Amino acid sequence: MNGDNRNVAWEKVKLARHPKRPTALALIARLFPDFLELHGDRVFGDDPAMVCGLATFDGRPVTVIAQEKGTNTDDKIHRNFGMPHPEGYRKALRLMLQAERFHRPIVTIIDTPGAYPGIGAEERGQASAIATNLREMMSIKTPIVSIVLGEGGSGGALGIGVGDRVAMFENATYSILSPEGFAAILYKDAEQAPLAASLMKLTASDLYALHVVDEVMPEGPGLHEDPTTGFVAVSGYLSRALVALGGLPTERLLDERYGKFRAMGAIYDPMHHGETDENQD
Repeated sequence: MNGDNRNVAWEKVKLARHPKRPTALALIARLFPDFLELHGDRVFGDDPAMVCGLATFDGRPVTVIAQEKGTNTDDKIHRNFGMPHPEGYRKALRLMLQAERFHRPIVTIIDTPGAYPGIGAEERGQASAIATNLREMMSIKTPIVSIVLGEGGSGGALGIGVGDRVAMFENATYSILSPEGFAAILYKDAEQAPLAASLMKLTASDLYALHVVDEVMPEGPGLHEDPTTGFVAVSGYLSRALVALGGLPTERLLDERYGKFRAMGAIYDPMHHGETDENQD
């Protein structure tokens, strides 16, 4: 493995986790100054790691679902470092179904190392909550636009990531698990995380080439240095995406959403002049 490639991927991981990188609430304040937060899953309680509410964008009502890591020590603890509990995913789904009822587009902001794996979260149905969101988001009859702000980690990210359009900031990452976790499984050594990162295809440019994300948004000097360039880019992206999706009939919207995710992981076989699924016989 080329050392430069390894270093590039690992540097992206570090930038995605940079302590000065803006969190979801900073992006919400820029894009949705009239944001009104709503709380609770109506089953167990509220989850501060998942911020949900109503806003307008370009004069259009939208529902906003975001993972929030926190900005200082106390806030990070309060937000559980951006690792949602099952009640967070249930709150998100409650708001998404409300958005469907009132024909509001949904904007999700992904920034999590992963869903919280604690005993309490598992007892309250963490895996079930994420799986339910994946199933329901595939059929929600309103546009969904997803933005990967920093870390997009594992099922914790996918639980709000089934978007008709998915975009990443250029220094964000999106992967099946952390490079440390990948290295611990593959090499039995978490110190091999930089090598793991280079193999995981977790950078924005990698995922754009693989058609997992639809657009890569520039950051200029980096969101951790000055978020202006990135925030202007995401505003333009969101405006274009909502206009394009808003003009689609519902049946076509759902068909294209299904096709988008169904095509991921397909392999082109020139002998059969088409795409085949790895899992097919």
